Amino acid sequence: MADTLLDSGMDEVQKRLMFDDECILVDENDRVVGHESKYNCHLMENIESKNWLHRAFSVFLFNSKYELLLQQRSATKVTFPLVWTNTCCSHPLYRESELIEEEALGARNAAQRKLLDELGIPAEDVPVDQFIPLGRMLYKAPSDGKWGEHELDYLLFIIRDVNVNPNPDEVADVKYVNKEQLKELLRKADAGEEGLKLSPWFRLVVDNFLFKWWDHVEKGTLKEAADMKTIHKLT
Repeated sequence: MADTLLDSGMDEVQKRLMFDDECILVDENDRVVGHESKYNCHLMENIESKNWLHRAFSVFLFNSKYELLLQQRSATKVTFPLVWTNTCCSHPLYRESELIEEEALGARNAAQRKLLDELGIPAEDVPVDQFIPLGRMLYKAPSDGKWGEHELDYLLFIIRDVNVNPNPDEVADVKYVNKEQLKELLRKADAGEEGLKLSPWFRLVVDNFLFKWWDHVEKGTLKEAADMKTIHKLT
């Protein structure tokens, strides 16, 4: 398998992450059933034939003006290169600190780690106890003929003013948007303007939850919106 990758032209950083990172396999009730490499978890043949499902998280970071930080995924990403998405999307790994299920602490620890890796946001800018887990969703989305996603995704909100220094191996661009600017982004993506594309998981959150949760961000009532008992199956 490694030889196949070496011949595939895959970016060296992404190749290393694909083999070194061990994702957490879960069933549809979010019970841990094993672990597999990021590479194996994202092969559509495994997703389709073995129904492998892994844990993920999606961070939505707002500044003190209640603008949402978006990122455009780098061109070297294996899945969904150059699509626009929420602040940070990745996976808790199969390690002690990121397997903790109480109050979604494992996902929150992973989010803090990846905000540094992808966006250069220091841990002190995003304390773990400031992430608010709002819900979980299960979805499946092919990226191309070979790769895709099948994730049980923890949706984490945080309101902080942060220093951002994007890692070009992970992120092509970033920008803050208010509600109206996001709606314009959605319109352009729907119309196919400027080649603009949004990640499928971000679009699911936008269509099902984001604007009502954004209202809670502005009112300071986010915790009232949280529902971590339900797993929303949006595949």
